[in-house]
Amino acid sequence: MVERLDSGHRHALKLWPIALLRAYTGVYFAWHGAAKIIRGNFAEGMSGFLNRSLETSPQPYRLFVEDIVLPNAGVFAGLVAWGELAIGVALVIGLATRYAAFCGALMVLNFWLAKGGGVFSGASSEFLWMILFMVLGLVPAGRIAGLDDGLSDRLPFLR
Repeated sequence: MVERLDSGHRHALKLWPIALLRAYTGVYFAWHGAAKIIRGNFAEGMSGFLNRSLETSPQPYRLFVEDIVLPNAGVFAGLVAWGELAIGVALVIGLATRYAAFCGALMVLNFWLAKGGGVFSGASSEFLWMILFMVLGLVPAGRIAGLDDGLSDRLPFLR
């Protein structure tokens, strides 16, 4: 660690709080995704939630939920559960962090819209999660104690 800081990575020390935030977010999402997969009945719960929240969802999103998501609830439930797990694991190990953060922001945007999409509504925690994912995507969060740092020389898209 000291050698890396002396060789031009002094800014790395300043980004440790971001790395901790990245790891916490990853554990949180991986935990929730794994719980959905292990329980195995997430599709029913998701369908029930979406049916109850249709009245508060914005109109274009409501049509998407009614016409595409609800008829394919099993597929979408799997995408949500496995997506949460994959995003979480990627954030914990710091691999493709920017892409994981972007996917996390899109996923939380869907949660936010399903709950009504208002900043000052009961869905405000989703709005904060979106901001968090955007921050993790904009800063080099995976370059600090993550695999992105070691792989970015060979895989430039990880920078």
